Amino acid sequence: MVSDKAAMYVGEALVGDGSEVAHVDLMIGDKYGPVGAAFTNAISQLSVGHTPIFAVLRPNLPVKPPTLIVPKVTVQNMKDAEKIFGPAQSAIAKAVADSVEEGVLEENKAEELMIIVSVFLHPDAKDYNKIYRFNYGAAKLAIKRAMDGFPDIKKVLYEKDRSRHPSLGMKVTKLWDPPYLQVAMDIPNWEHIGRVVKELPRNDHLIIEAGTPLIKRYGVDIVGKIKEIKPETFVIADLKTLDTGNLEVRMVSDAGADAVVISGLAPHQTIEKAIAETRKTGIYSSLDMLNVADPIEVIKGLHKSGFMPDVIELHRAIDVEQDEQHAWGNINEIKQIDGKVLVAVAGGVREETAPEALEGGADILIVGRGITNTKDVEGVSRRFLRLMKDEIDQYRVMTDF
Repeated sequence: MVSDKAAMYVGEALVGDGSEVAHVDLMIGDKYGPVGAAFTNAISQLSVGHTPIFAVLRPNLPVKPPTLIVPKVTVQNMKDAEKIFGPAQSAIAKAVADSVEEGVLEENKAEELMIIVSVFLHPDAKDYNKIYRFNYGAAKLAIKRAMDGFPDIKKVLYEKDRSRHPSLGMKVTKLWDPPYLQVAMDIPNWEHIGRVVKELPRNDHLIIEAGTPLIKRYGVDIVGKIKEIKPETFVIADLKTLDTGNLEVRMVSDAGADAVVISGLAPHQTIEKAIAETRKTGIYSSLDMLNVADPIEVIKGLHKSGFMPDVIELHRAIDVEQDEQHAWGNINEIKQIDGKVLVAVAGGVREETAPEALEGGADILIVGRGITNTKDVEGVSRRFLRLMKDEIDQYRVMTDF
Protein backbone atom coordinates (compact mmCIF):
# COMPACT_ATOMS: atom_id res chain seq x y z
CA MET A 1 0.00 0.00 0.00
CA VAL A 2 1.35 3.42 -1.01
CA SER A 3 1.70 5.91 1.84
CA ASP A 4 -0.27 9.18 1.65
CA LYS A 5 3.06 10.93 2.06
CA ALA A 6 4.04 9.68 -1.42
CA ALA A 7 1.12 11.57 -2.98
CA MET A 8 1.98 14.22 -5.54
CA TYR A 9 -0.37 16.61 -7.31
CA VAL A 10 0.58 18.36 -10.54
CA GLY A 11 -0.99 21.38 -12.18
CA GLU A 12 -0.44 23.55 -15.26
CA ALA A 13 -1.93 26.79 -16.52
CA LEU A 14 -1.37 29.38 -19.24
CA VAL A 15 -2.83 32.85 -18.71
CA GLY A 16 -2.38 36.14 -20.55
CA ASP A 17 -0.81 37.12 -23.83
CA GLY A 18 2.08 39.01 -25.33
CA SER A 19 5.52 39.07 -23.73
CA GLU A 20 3.90 39.07 -20.28
CA VAL A 21 2.11 35.76 -20.82
CA ALA A 22 2.39 33.48 -17.77
CA HIS A 23 2.90 29.74 -17.95
CA VAL A 24 3.04 27.86 -14.67
CA ASP A 25 3.84 24.21 -13.95
CA LEU A 26 3.72 23.10 -10.33
CA MET A 27 3.92 20.14 -7.99
CA ILE A 28 2.25 19.87 -4.59
CA GLY A 29 3.02 17.12 -2.11
CA ASP A 30 3.97 16.13 1.43
CA LYS A 31 7.26 17.43 2.84
CA TYR A 32 8.33 13.84 3.55
CA GLY A 33 7.39 12.61 0.07
CA PRO A 34 8.90 13.06 -3.41
CA VAL A 35 7.95 16.74 -3.61
CA GLY A 36 9.66 17.42 -0.31
CA ALA A 37 12.80 15.68 -1.59
CA ALA A 38 12.70 17.66 -4.82
CA PHE A 39 12.18 20.88 -2.83
CA THR A 40 15.29 20.16 -0.75
CA ASN A 41 17.38 19.22 -3.79
CA ALA A 42 16.32 22.33 -5.72
CA ILE A 43 17.31 24.75 -2.98
CA SER A 44 20.57 22.97 -2.14
CA GLN A 45 21.79 22.25 -5.69
CA LEU A 46 21.70 25.62 -7.43
CA SER A 47 21.89 26.17 -11.18
CA VAL A 48 23.23 29.33 -12.76
CA GLY A 49 20.41 31.48 -14.08
CA HIS A 50 17.74 29.25 -12.55
CA THR A 51 18.20 29.94 -8.86
CA PRO A 52 15.03 29.00 -6.95
CA ILE A 53 13.54 31.48 -4.48
CA PHE A 54 10.92 31.24 -1.75
CA ALA A 55 7.53 32.77 -2.47
CA VAL A 56 7.10 35.60 0.02
CA LEU A 57 4.15 37.91 0.64
CA ARG A 58 6.65 40.57 1.67
CA PRO A 59 10.27 40.42 2.79
CA ASN A 60 10.61 38.17 5.84
CA LEU A 61 7.13 36.65 5.39
CA PRO A 62 7.24 33.43 3.34
CA VAL A 63 3.90 31.96 2.35
CA LYS A 64 2.53 28.67 3.69
CA PRO A 65 2.60 25.95 2.46
CA PRO A 66 6.28 26.65 1.76
CA THR A 67 6.56 27.43 -1.95
CA LEU A 68 9.66 27.42 -4.13
CA ILE A 69 9.73 29.40 -7.40
CA VAL A 70 12.03 28.10 -10.14
CA PRO A 71 12.57 30.27 -13.26
CA LYS A 72 12.12 28.38 -16.53
CA VAL A 73 13.95 30.99 -18.60
CA THR A 74 17.56 31.78 -17.71
CA VAL A 75 17.86 34.94 -15.60
CA GLN A 76 20.62 36.82 -17.42
CA ASN A 77 20.74 40.22 -15.73
CA MET A 78 19.36 42.33 -12.90
CA LYS A 79 16.31 43.40 -14.93
CA ASP A 80 15.33 39.75 -15.28
CA ALA A 81 16.00 39.19 -11.59
CA GLU A 82 13.85 42.19 -10.60
CA LYS A 83 10.87 40.75 -12.47
CA ILE A 84 11.23 37.38 -10.76
CA PHE A 85 11.87 38.84 -7.29
CA GLY A 86 9.16 41.47 -7.74
CA PRO A 87 5.82 40.91 -9.49
CA ALA A 88 6.25 37.21 -10.23
CA GLN A 89 7.28 36.24 -6.69
CA SER A 90 4.55 38.37 -5.15
CA ALA A 91 1.89 36.95 -7.50
CA ILE A 92 2.77 33.33 -6.74
CA ALA A 93 2.81 33.94 -2.99
CA LYS A 94 -0.57 35.69 -3.10
CA ALA A 95 -2.06 32.90 -5.23
CA VAL A 96 -0.93 30.26 -2.71
CA ALA A 97 -2.24 32.23 0.28
CA ASP A 98 -5.58 32.91 -1.40
CA SER A 99 -5.88 29.23 -2.33
CA VAL A 100 -5.55 28.35 1.36
CA GLU A 101 -8.06 30.99 2.39
CA GLU A 102 -10.54 29.76 -0.23
CA GLY A 103 -10.17 26.13 0.85
CA VAL A 104 -8.51 24.84 -2.32
CA LEU A 105 -5.51 23.99 -0.15
CA GLU A 106 -6.44 22.74 3.32
CA GLU A 107 -5.33 25.16 6.04
CA ASN A 108 -4.61 22.35 8.50
CA LYS A 109 -2.08 20.93 6.02
CA ALA A 110 -0.19 24.16 5.47
CA GLU A 111 2.76 22.83 7.49
CA GLU A 112 2.71 19.41 5.82
CA LEU A 113 2.65 20.34 2.15
CA MET A 114 5.41 21.71 -0.08
CA ILE A 115 4.93 23.44 -3.44
CA ILE A 116 7.37 23.82 -6.32
CA VAL A 117 6.33 26.31 -9.00
CA SER A 118 8.10 26.54 -12.35
CA VAL A 119 7.52 30.02 -13.82
CA PHE A 120 7.98 31.23 -17.39
CA LEU A 121 9.00 34.87 -17.67
CA HIS A 122 9.79 36.20 -21.14
CA PRO A 123 12.93 38.38 -21.30
CA ASP A 124 10.91 41.04 -23.18
CA ALA A 125 8.21 41.28 -20.50
CA LYS A 126 7.98 44.89 -19.30
CA ASP A 127 4.55 45.56 -17.84
CA TYR A 128 4.84 44.70 -14.13
CA ASN A 129 1.07 44.95 -13.65
CA LYS A 130 0.47 42.30 -16.33
CA ILE A 131 3.32 40.12 -15.04
CA TYR A 132 1.69 40.14 -11.61
CA ARG A 133 -1.89 39.58 -12.79
CA PHE A 134 -1.07 36.89 -15.32
CA ASN A 135 1.19 34.95 -12.95
CA TYR A 136 -1.34 35.22 -10.14
CA GLY A 137 -4.06 33.85 -12.42
CA ALA A 138 -1.86 31.07 -13.77
CA ALA A 139 -0.67 29.97 -10.32
CA LYS A 140 -4.17 30.09 -8.87
CA LEU A 141 -5.57 28.03 -11.73
CA ALA A 142 -2.69 25.52 -11.67
CA ILE A 143 -3.17 24.95 -7.93
CA LYS A 144 -6.89 24.33 -8.36
CA ARG A 145 -6.28 21.99 -11.28
CA ALA A 146 -3.68 20.08 -9.29
CA MET A 147 -5.97 19.54 -6.33
CA ASP A 148 -8.96 18.71 -8.59
CA GLY A 149 -6.95 16.19 -10.59
CA PHE A 150 -7.61 18.14 -13.79
CA PRO A 151 -7.65 16.92 -16.45
CA ASP A 152 -9.00 13.42 -16.04
CA ILE A 153 -8.13 10.88 -18.71
CA LYS A 154 -11.53 11.21 -20.41
CA LYS A 155 -10.88 14.92 -20.94
CA VAL A 156 -7.45 14.18 -22.41
CA LEU A 157 -8.80 11.56 -24.82
CA TYR A 158 -11.67 13.83 -25.86
CA GLU A 159 -9.40 16.81 -26.55
CA LYS A 160 -6.34 15.10 -28.03
CA ASP A 161 -7.55 15.45 -31.64
CA ARG A 162 -9.68 18.57 -31.11
CA SER A 163 -7.20 20.94 -29.49
CA ARG A 164 -4.33 22.86 -31.00
CA HIS A 165 -1.29 24.20 -29.16
CA PRO A 166 -1.09 27.98 -29.77
CA SER A 167 2.72 27.88 -30.09
CA LEU A 168 2.84 24.96 -32.52
CA GLY A 169 3.38 27.23 -35.49
CA MET A 170 1.31 25.00 -37.77
CA LYS A 171 -2.03 23.25 -37.89
CA VAL A 172 -2.28 19.51 -37.42
CA THR A 173 -5.72 18.45 -38.62
CA LYS A 174 -7.34 15.38 -37.13
CA LEU A 175 -10.45 13.67 -38.44
CA TRP A 176 -12.68 13.90 -35.37
CA ASP A 177 -15.74 15.65 -36.75
CA PRO A 178 -17.11 13.80 -39.81
CA PRO A 179 -18.40 13.99 -42.44
CA TYR A 180 -15.60 15.12 -44.76
CA LEU A 181 -15.18 15.75 -48.47
CA GLN A 182 -12.07 14.10 -49.92
CA VAL A 183 -11.01 15.43 -53.33
CA ALA A 184 -9.02 12.80 -55.23
CA MET A 185 -6.27 14.24 -57.44
CA ASP A 186 -6.06 11.34 -59.89
CA ILE A 187 -4.96 13.30 -62.97
CA PRO A 188 -1.15 12.90 -63.44
CA ASN A 189 -0.60 16.49 -64.54
CA TRP A 190 0.76 18.85 -61.90
CA GLU A 191 0.00 22.00 -63.89
CA HIS A 192 -3.67 21.03 -63.87
CA ILE A 193 -3.71 19.65 -60.30
CA GLY A 194 -1.84 22.65 -58.92
CA ARG A 195 -4.59 24.91 -60.28
CA VAL A 196 -7.27 22.69 -58.73
CA VAL A 197 -5.59 22.74 -55.34
CA LYS A 198 -5.40 26.55 -55.43
CA GLU A 199 -9.11 26.83 -56.31
CA LEU A 200 -10.29 24.50 -53.55
CA PRO A 201 -11.91 26.43 -50.68
CA ARG A 202 -10.34 26.51 -47.23
CA ASN A 203 -12.48 24.31 -45.03
CA ASP A 204 -11.87 22.07 -42.03
CA HIS A 205 -14.03 19.38 -43.64
CA LEU A 206 -11.89 19.17 -46.77
CA ILE A 207 -9.32 16.42 -47.42
CA ILE A 208 -6.98 16.41 -50.42
CA GLU A 209 -5.93 13.04 -51.81
CA ALA A 210 -2.68 12.73 -53.76
CA GLY A 211 -3.96 10.05 -56.10
CA THR A 212 -2.06 6.97 -57.22
CA PRO A 213 -1.45 8.17 -60.82
CA LEU A 214 -0.18 11.53 -59.56
CA ILE A 215 2.23 9.90 -57.11
CA LYS A 216 3.43 7.38 -59.71
CA ARG A 217 4.43 10.21 -62.01
CA TYR A 218 5.90 12.67 -59.53
CA GLY A 219 6.72 10.56 -56.45
CA VAL A 220 5.66 11.13 -52.86
CA ASP A 221 7.28 14.58 -52.91
CA ILE A 222 4.09 15.76 -54.64
CA VAL A 223 2.58 15.80 -51.15
CA GLY A 224 4.94 18.63 -50.23
CA LYS A 225 3.86 20.64 -53.28
CA ILE A 226 0.23 20.28 -52.27
CA LYS A 227 1.09 21.32 -48.71
CA GLU A 228 2.89 24.43 -50.01
CA ILE A 229 -0.39 25.60 -51.53
CA LYS A 230 -2.73 24.38 -48.76
CA PRO A 231 -0.49 23.93 -45.68
CA GLU A 232 -3.42 23.56 -43.26
CA THR A 233 -5.32 20.92 -45.25
CA PHE A 234 -5.33 17.21 -44.43
CA VAL A 235 -3.47 15.39 -47.24
CA ILE A 236 -3.71 11.65 -47.81
CA ALA A 237 -1.27 9.79 -50.07
CA ASP A 238 -3.00 7.02 -52.04
CA LEU A 239 -0.17 4.51 -52.44
CA LYS A 240 -2.43 1.44 -52.37
CA THR A 241 0.44 -0.29 -50.58
CA LEU A 242 0.72 -3.99 -51.37
CA ASP A 243 4.17 -4.77 -49.99
CA THR A 244 6.90 -3.31 -47.74
CA GLY A 245 4.16 -1.64 -45.70
CA ASN A 246 6.34 -0.07 -43.06
CA LEU A 247 8.81 1.32 -45.62
CA GLU A 248 6.16 2.96 -47.78
CA VAL A 249 4.36 4.45 -44.77
CA ARG A 250 7.61 5.96 -43.52
CA MET A 251 8.23 7.50 -46.97
CA VAL A 252 4.78 9.09 -46.94
CA SER A 253 5.17 10.35 -43.40
CA ASP A 254 8.55 11.89 -44.16
CA ALA A 255 7.00 13.62 -47.17
CA GLY A 256 4.52 15.37 -44.86
CA ALA A 257 1.33 13.42 -45.57
CA ASP A 258 -1.33 13.15 -42.89
CA ALA A 259 -2.51 9.70 -43.99
CA VAL A 260 -1.64 6.80 -46.29
CA VAL A 261 -3.83 4.39 -48.26
CA ILE A 262 -3.04 0.68 -47.96
CA SER A 263 -4.58 -1.90 -50.26
CA GLY A 264 -6.93 -4.40 -48.68
CA LEU A 265 -5.53 -6.95 -51.16
CA ALA A 266 -2.12 -6.85 -49.45
CA PRO A 267 -1.05 -9.78 -47.27
CA HIS A 268 -2.36 -9.52 -43.72
CA GLN A 269 1.19 -9.15 -42.38
CA THR A 270 1.89 -6.24 -44.75
CA ILE A 271 -1.28 -4.47 -43.64
CA GLU A 272 -0.36 -4.94 -39.97
CA LYS A 273 3.18 -3.61 -40.50
CA ALA A 274 1.85 -0.61 -42.39
CA ILE A 275 -0.72 0.22 -39.71
CA ALA A 276 1.89 -0.25 -36.97
CA GLU A 277 4.13 2.25 -38.79
CA THR A 278 1.32 4.81 -39.06
CA ARG A 279 0.90 4.60 -35.29
CA LYS A 280 4.64 5.19 -34.82
CA THR A 281 4.66 8.22 -37.10
CA GLY A 282 1.32 9.65 -35.96
CA ILE A 283 -0.44 9.58 -39.32
CA TYR A 284 -3.76 7.98 -40.31
CA SER A 285 -4.14 4.63 -42.05
CA SER A 286 -6.81 4.07 -44.70
CA LEU A 287 -7.53 0.56 -45.98
CA ASP A 288 -8.76 0.49 -49.58
CA MET A 289 -11.21 -2.36 -50.23
CA LEU A 290 -11.10 -2.02 -54.03
CA ASN A 291 -11.62 -5.50 -55.54
CA VAL A 292 -11.52 -7.18 -52.11
CA ALA A 293 -13.98 -10.09 -52.36
CA ASP A 294 -15.04 -10.02 -48.70
CA PRO A 295 -14.16 -6.74 -46.93
CA ILE A 296 -15.95 -7.80 -43.75
CA GLU A 297 -13.73 -10.86 -43.37
CA VAL A 298 -10.58 -8.73 -43.75
CA ILE A 299 -11.88 -6.15 -41.27
CA LYS A 300 -12.80 -8.80 -38.69
CA GLY A 301 -9.32 -10.30 -38.96
CA LEU A 302 -7.64 -6.94 -38.42
CA HIS A 303 -9.95 -6.10 -35.52
CA LYS A 304 -9.14 -9.41 -33.86
CA SER A 305 -5.40 -8.84 -34.22
CA GLY A 306 -5.62 -5.28 -32.88
CA PHE A 307 -4.56 -3.58 -36.13
CA MET A 308 -7.71 -1.80 -37.24
CA PRO A 309 -7.07 1.06 -39.67
CA ASP A 310 -8.44 4.52 -38.98
CA VAL A 311 -10.43 4.57 -42.22
CA ILE A 312 -12.06 1.84 -44.32
CA GLU A 313 -12.47 2.89 -47.95
CA LEU A 314 -15.24 1.33 -50.04
CA HIS A 315 -15.35 2.22 -53.69
CA ARG A 316 -15.76 1.30 -57.29
CA ALA A 317 -12.81 1.66 -59.69
CA ILE A 318 -12.65 4.50 -62.20
CA ASP A 319 -12.56 1.95 -65.03
CA VAL A 320 -15.94 0.47 -64.03
CA GLU A 321 -18.88 1.66 -66.11
CA GLN A 322 -20.42 4.73 -64.54
CA ASP A 323 -23.98 3.44 -64.77
CA GLU A 324 -23.26 0.45 -62.55
CA GLN A 325 -24.48 0.46 -58.95
CA HIS A 326 -21.97 1.84 -56.48
CA ALA A 327 -19.96 -0.65 -54.38
CA TRP A 328 -20.22 1.04 -51.02
CA GLY A 329 -20.86 -2.14 -49.09
CA ASN A 330 -22.51 -2.44 -45.72
CA ILE A 331 -21.32 0.59 -43.78
CA ASN A 332 -23.33 -0.23 -40.67
CA GLU A 333 -21.88 -3.74 -40.49
CA ILE A 334 -18.37 -2.30 -40.57
CA LYS A 335 -19.18 0.15 -37.78
CA GLN A 336 -20.65 -2.64 -35.69
CA ILE A 337 -17.26 -4.35 -35.80
CA ASP A 338 -15.48 -1.17 -34.67
CA GLY A 339 -17.38 1.95 -33.72
CA LYS A 340 -14.32 4.20 -33.98
CA VAL A 341 -13.44 3.47 -37.61
CA LEU A 342 -14.38 6.02 -40.27
CA VAL A 343 -15.87 4.77 -43.51
CA ALA A 344 -15.04 6.48 -46.80
CA VAL A 345 -16.99 5.89 -50.01
CA ALA A 346 -15.83 6.47 -53.57
CA GLY A 347 -17.25 5.72 -56.99
CA GLY A 348 -20.72 6.91 -57.82
CA VAL A 349 -20.43 9.85 -55.41
CA ARG A 350 -22.05 12.77 -57.18
CA GLU A 351 -23.97 15.78 -55.98
CA GLU A 352 -27.26 13.92 -56.35
CA THR A 353 -26.01 10.73 -54.62
CA ALA A 354 -24.00 12.36 -51.83
CA PRO A 355 -26.98 12.76 -49.45
CA GLU A 356 -27.75 9.06 -49.87
CA ALA A 357 -24.18 8.14 -48.96
CA LEU A 358 -24.25 10.36 -45.86
CA GLU A 359 -27.59 8.96 -44.77
CA GLY A 360 -26.11 5.49 -45.18
CA GLY A 361 -23.43 6.31 -42.61
CA ALA A 362 -20.51 7.43 -44.77
CA ASP A 363 -17.99 9.60 -42.93
CA ILE A 364 -15.91 10.62 -45.95
CA LEU A 365 -17.16 11.28 -49.48
CA ILE A 366 -14.40 10.78 -52.04
CA VAL A 367 -14.95 12.74 -55.25
CA GLY A 368 -12.41 12.81 -58.06
CA ARG A 369 -12.95 14.06 -61.57
CA GLY A 370 -16.41 15.36 -60.71
CA ILE A 371 -14.44 18.19 -59.06
CA THR A 372 -10.98 18.11 -60.63
CA ASN A 373 -12.33 18.19 -64.21
CA THR A 374 -14.93 20.88 -63.65
CA LYS A 375 -14.45 24.51 -64.65
CA ASP A 376 -15.86 25.65 -61.31
CA VAL A 377 -13.75 23.75 -58.78
CA GLU A 378 -14.60 26.06 -55.89
CA GLY A 379 -18.31 26.16 -56.62
CA VAL A 380 -18.77 22.41 -56.96
CA SER A 381 -16.65 21.78 -53.86
CA ARG A 382 -18.70 24.22 -51.83
CA ARG A 383 -21.92 22.51 -52.86
CA PHE A 384 -20.57 19.23 -51.48
CA LEU A 385 -19.26 20.97 -48.37
CA ARG A 386 -22.69 22.44 -47.63
CA LEU A 387 -23.72 18.89 -46.79
CA MET A 388 -21.05 18.79 -44.08
CA LYS A 389 -21.05 20.44 -40.66
CA ASP A 390 -19.87 23.94 -39.84
CA GLU A 391 -16.14 24.55 -39.83
CA ILE A 392 -14.18 23.42 -36.80
CA ASP A 393 -12.54 25.94 -34.50
CA GLN A 394 -9.21 24.17 -34.02
CA TYR A 395 -7.44 27.43 -33.15
CA ARG A 396 -9.18 27.90 -29.86
CA VAL A 397 -7.10 27.99 -26.69
CA MET A 398 -8.94 25.97 -24.06
CA THR A 399 -8.72 27.69 -20.69
CA ASP A 400 -11.13 25.48 -18.74
CA PHE A 401 -11.61 28.11 -16.03
